[in-house]
Amino acid sequence: MADYPHLQNTVLDTTDVRGLAEFYRQLLGLQYRPGDEPPVDGADELEWLVLTDAHGTRQLAFQAVPALPRVTWPDASGVAQQLHLDLTVPDRDALDHQRERALELGAEQLLDRTDDPDEPLYVFADPAGHPFCLFVA
Repeated sequence: MADYPHLQNTVLDTTDVRGLAEFYRQLLGLQYRPGDEPPVDGADELEWLVLTDAHGTRQLAFQAVPALPRVTWPDASGVAQQLHLDLTVPDRDALDHQRERALELGAEQLLDRTDDPDEPLYVFADPAGHPFCLFVA
């Protein structure tokens, strides 16, 4: 008997399952779980997709929802972020490079805190509006 449950993956709700999965696949260098790859005929009706690392370990999953209110953070009077992903890079050059990649892939920059000498970071919203941080580890 296991002492603790195992975290299988983090699931993000989205109105565009394939679009959000593609964003994170490209941003993080992940791959689709076998059977979840984009169809060759263009007909894509999946409501659930999983991304794995190179070893097949689940990392992120995406679940279709009919509507998703966009997070308004850091404005606390609107829709709270409830959950966000922390992504790290090894140094400041990588931070700036990955910022550009995130923006090219469709992220929206919400906050620039790169002037913080202890923890320079950027906060983004992914194409579905989920916040994520990118900072130097």
